[in-house]
Amino acid sequence: MAGMEEQRGPTYRWRHGPPWWRGPDDPEPSASRTPWRSTALITAFVLVGAAFAAHAQPHREPLDGYARVLLLAGAVLLLWRHRHPVFVVFGTATAALVYLAAGYPYGPVLLPVVVACFRAVVAGHRRAAWTALGLLWAGHALVALWLYRVLPPPGDKAATAGQEIVVTTWVLAVVAVCELARVRREQWARERADRAQAARRRADEERLRIARELHDVLAHSISVINVQAGVGLALLDSDPEQARTALTTIKAASKEALGEVRQGLDTLRATGAAPRAPAPGLDRLPELVEQAAAAGLTVDVRGEPAQLSPGVDLAAFRIVQEALTNVVRHSGSRHARVRFAHDGALLRLRVDDDGPATGTEAGGSGNGLAGMRERAAALGGTIEAGTRPDGGFRVLAVLPAHTRGDR
Repeated sequence: MAGMEEQRGPTYRWRHGPPWWRGPDDPEPSASRTPWRSTALITAFVLVGAAFAAHAQPHREPLDGYARVLLLAGAVLLLWRHRHPVFVVFGTATAALVYLAAGYPYGPVLLPVVVACFRAVVAGHRRAAWTALGLLWAGHALVALWLYRVLPPPGDKAATAGQEIVVTTWVLAVVAVCELARVRREQWARERADRAQAARRRADEERLRIARELHDVLAHSISVINVQAGVGLALLDSDPEQARTALTTIKAASKEALGEVRQGLDTLRATGAAPRAPAPGLDRLPELVEQAAAAGLTVDVRGEPAQLSPGVDLAAFRIVQEALTNVVRHSGSRHARVRFAHDGALLRLRVDDDGPATGTEAGGSGNGLAGMRERAAALGGTIEAGTRPDGGFRVLAVLPAHTRGDR
């Protein structure tokens, strides 16, 4: 089941976020791989864009070796943006601020800051990202409004209100984009977590269903085999013919158990395929009575079950099977009564024996009653099981005749 979910996962990746977008619970390959290609592209864009900006802004300081070192340093820092996002966002902001304070031309020098800020926010370091961006904005405002007199280029003028509004708008746009990316990332992470939880829940439900089926099949058949083996051993010398009958019963019970187990395994192997044989239902109740008789238990059946949906029919059959198995294994009585009653919407199923309880286990695990309750609860029904005042034991099941999915 888990393997199947893993195979289906990439198919739906784009529906809940791009494939390069990782959630907090996903493995982080970028933390172990250095983003060489994206950093090289950003570095080339920054250097080429700064050269074009220098031609368009002759009143600013010309690009020299120091300017190119600052541009290169700010871009190359992005190599470590996945491993050390806080350091990188402050480093790129510092390099950009020094570059602008030195009077070099405006241009794509702020692109590394945007990329580093984006990475820091989606990595969960919002405070560091906004602090670095705020310091860059405040430093630029200080230089543009007051320190321009003492800083290059000579003869520079104070920034106008319109220019500062543009810068402030740019900062707010970066904040908005990063916050939107963070919100979407958290939404995709929740969706992935919900899908994983649903897959685990389906796997658990399927595991419990298989466990119930195997328990019900094997417990009943092995109980019959255990009783008949005891009879055969006791009569092997004194009554060989009766011992032969017991061995025949053992063979039939073991063959039936193997058939049902094989059917369940075939269903598991053939993913999505319909089972080759129909699931057992109350139409096989006569076979169950015969098997109980072979184990020395007389079963009196009264009432006719209503027309039931397949799921309810299977659950009712398994409940009767488990109840009769418990009588064989745990009761001193060799007589059981099965009663059916229905009113169109509900099926009432009751199994009684007269006791007393023997306390013998015959290899049982004690999960029979829990399995019956799980079956009934899965269909919206109830199970009551306990000792009667006269010393016998009663199992009372109330099940819907049809489940919601069958209507």
